[in-house]
Amino acid sequence: MLERLYGWMGKKVYSKHATLLLGVLFYLEAIFFLPTDPMLVFYCIERRKRSFWYATIATISSVLGGITGYFIGYFLWQTVGPKIIHSFYVRYIVSPDTFLYLCAQYKKYEHIAILIAGFTPVPYKAATLTAGFCQLSFIPFVIFSLIARGARMFLLAAIIYKWGVHMKKYIDRYLTLMVLLTVVIVGFVIWWLY
Repeated sequence: MLERLYGWMGKKVYSKHATLLLGVLFYLEAIFFLPTDPMLVFYCIERRKRSFWYATIATISSVLGGITGYFIGYFLWQTVGPKIIHSFYVRYIVSPDTFLYLCAQYKKYEHIAILIAGFTPVPYKAATLTAGFCQLSFIPFVIFSLIARGARMFLLAAIIYKWGVHMKKYIDRYLTLMVLLTVVIVGFVIWWLY
């Protein structure tokens, strides 16, 4: 079944809407939880010569999604923010003062926080929504999102461009094992966190 899915996805990379699909996925990834990095890797492996083009599309789309996430968080704060703080205070004993302190820390270290969230496996959507919620400065948010997301996407593209041929051989040969290992690792991390 995995080989059939892999083959189907391989054909979609060559469709006329492939770039649009990649852009939409990376746009949505900045707002909702979608694991999109494997899709970028897959696109780059299938069409190595277009790796940096795909990285550009992924970066721009992700930052545009991040801007959308920022404004969703910003307007949520304006409309229901105090109610959410009260709800957290009642349920999780996070006082409004603690919440405001955390927002102040986020603002103080916003550049580092955005760089870390944009480059590492920390879900980028968490950074985008809370950036708006905590009302971080908009222009620095966009600039550091571009830097972090661009560095991540172009690093992936460069790795695939350099070693993609060898990686494709291993993926073709060990796809099922790789998927099972990924599921086990993700399951272990979720179990460990909770």
